[in-house]
Amino acid sequence: MLNAAGETPLSLLYRGTLESCNYDCGYCPFAKRKDSRARLAKDAAEVARFVAWAGEQKRPLRILFTPWGEALVRRHYRAAVQALAAMPHVQQVSVQTNLATPLSWLEQVEPNKVTLWCTYHPGQTAQQRFIERCARLDKMGIGFSVGMVAMREHFGAIRELRAALPPRQYLWLNAYDRRGPGYYTGQDLAWLEAIDPWFIHNRRPAPSRGSPCAAGEDVLSVAGDGEVQRCHFIPQRLGNLYQDSLESMLGERSCSRLKCDCYIGYAHRRDLPFGQDFGAGTLARIPLRYVAVEA
Repeated sequence: MLNAAGETPLSLLYRGTLESCNYDCGYCPFAKRKDSRARLAKDAAEVARFVAWAGEQKRPLRILFTPWGEALVRRHYRAAVQALAAMPHVQQVSVQTNLATPLSWLEQVEPNKVTLWCTYHPGQTAQQRFIERCARLDKMGIGFSVGMVAMREHFGAIRELRAALPPRQYLWLNAYDRRGPGYYTGQDLAWLEAIDPWFIHNRRPAPSRGSPCAAGEDVLSVAGDGEVQRCHFIPQRLGNLYQDSLESMLGERSCSRLKCDCYIGYAHRRDLPFGQDFGAGTLARIPLRYVAVEA
């Protein structure tokens, strides 16, 4: 969406120093990792600097926090979301979260400014508690998506979660193992793709090299120290957010990877349907239109 000056919003995917998480999922390298006090203080200072920089900008911004660990259990991330959402030129603030955070702080933000990308992890929290928290977000008017890693041992939990959520609530699914042929049966795939119509892009990513992508032009990846890349998955330095002008870093670029298999990357490809299907909900993985099928 263009602003009054005709400017396209710039999306910034921010990932700072934080690596700690309160969950211990077996497939995650950051499970139950603990950051030292010094590391948390460094992360808090980085986030504060980023928020201050955002406040000095004039162009419209959309921001997604993509931490290695769980951000919203940390007070400085909740404060950052509140501060960013209060800025008139910031159109959207999104965060990837396991939804373990307290929710009362969200009552102090504009609900149409904040969106959450919520992941349910069976065995880490009670499903009923997670569902109740989703219902509370819905009541507060906070936009959010819900998803799971589609491990075969969690198919029952997927079925239960889908049945418990409203039909209009999108349930995204991440493929557990794209490298192992035969992990999913044909029947599994038909069922999973009926639940998540965009699952195929995660399970079987299309070749990327040479494909047109908004990353580097309308989307940038920002590290805690301000170093900028076009996306998280292409380690080509474009400059530093605090030292270089945005104009010197932005430009049309095609993808240089053979494949892009993570949503926060391939969602910005111009030859895939996410811009059309998700629109302003792209950062938080919220489609414009969705109606659930029976799980």
